[in-house]
Amino acid sequence: MSGLLATQPTPLEQLRLPPALSGRDGSNRAPATATRIAAADDLAAVTAWLARYADSAATLTAYRREVERLLLWAVLQQGKPLSSLTHEDLLVYERFLADPQPAARWVLAGNKKLGRGHPDWRPFAGPLSPASVRHALVILNALFAWLTEAGYLAGNPLALARRRRAPTQPRITRYLSHELWEAVKDAVAAMPGTTDTATARERLHAARCRWLLSVLYLGGLRAAEVTGTAMGAFFCRRDAQGVERWWLEVTGKGNKTRLVPATDELIAELARYRHAHGLGPNPQPGETRPLLLPVIGQENREKGLSRGALHLILKEVFGLAAARLRARGPEWEAQAAVLASASAHWLRHTAGSHMTDRQVDLRYVRDNFGHASISTTSAYLHTEDDARHQATQERHRIGWAASAGTPAHAVAAKATGD
Repeated sequence: MSGLLATQPTPLEQLRLPPALSGRDGSNRAPATATRIAAADDLAAVTAWLARYADSAATLTAYRREVERLLLWAVLQQGKPLSSLTHEDLLVYERFLADPQPAARWVLAGNKKLGRGHPDWRPFAGPLSPASVRHALVILNALFAWLTEAGYLAGNPLALARRRRAPTQPRITRYLSHELWEAVKDAVAAMPGTTDTATARERLHAARCRWLLSVLYLGGLRAAEVTGTAMGAFFCRRDAQGVERWWLEVTGKGNKTRLVPATDELIAELARYRHAHGLGPNPQPGETRPLLLPVIGQENREKGLSRGALHLILKEVFGLAAARLRARGPEWEAQAAVLASASAHWLRHTAGSHMTDRQVDLRYVRDNFGHASISTTSAYLHTEDDARHQATQERHRIGWAASAGTPAHAVAAKATGD
């Protein structure tokens, strides 16, 4: 069983399976005449499916992780190839995800993340939450559905799962209120790099933090779109009235390209950031410098920041803002905790929420954000919910008399914590 240890999982790219576990003769294989892909075994089949997501590193990583876990579990725990798994097997696997046992085989020891080539690598960091289990099964259902459509499998074993009614689009909750957004901007404005005594590194770091917040908020970009876009993606053209307008061309999810309006404010922030690096105010066509420049190693400006580095920068900013709120007093602790848990995607949601608060047409928000449907964009309509709540509270009452000896206003005050 070369390349696969009897008791230890092996990363997908290193996996070598014996004929009995390869899936060449899997019990759920479709007739060879029906297949529309060249794959002869399970490893080749899942590799063909994963190749469809090569243009999105984050999606590819997430999908590979779930396929890898299932394939390893099938051969190591069930002793059968992926293409022989039944509906009942997958019910067992669903429970396994919530408690991967034996832990010594499946779960990483300690908190340190290990490379995929490390002998102590494991496919799990711990048990999956119910939400993560559901997400894993959604991905695997997509895998099985595609393999069935491609004629590799005779049927989708997950298609028999109990179907839940598709939920309505939920309102976005992970975003910053206008007040918390101001707190974040205040924290950046007070960074050490904004003082006269700051070092060159501190000044460049503060400038980068301000620019990062500007482009995420004004452009509504995803983190991967920031790290994957060059400054040359900005361009200027005249509109029908002869007014010069700047745009930012972004390639987002699904390798779809969209044009994001680069407002005068965003272009001014870009010029400010470039000035900090000794560059001219406007990027040149075809300029390959990344949107986020390194603070150190100025000679290597063509190398952009990773998404991990971007997230660390934002965590620092949110942490500073949270600390400033806590310094105001214990009554700010809950708000500080919200800031401390924020991430890059919160800023995208914040931008969308604030745009709809200011009555920007939903169609424009949809196109700026690259949403496929306006129903997705409508999740940012918080003011509509607020108005509904206020109208219900003001006009829909039951009118119970207050309990004996307790004035009605006291009952209301107690209910609100006053």
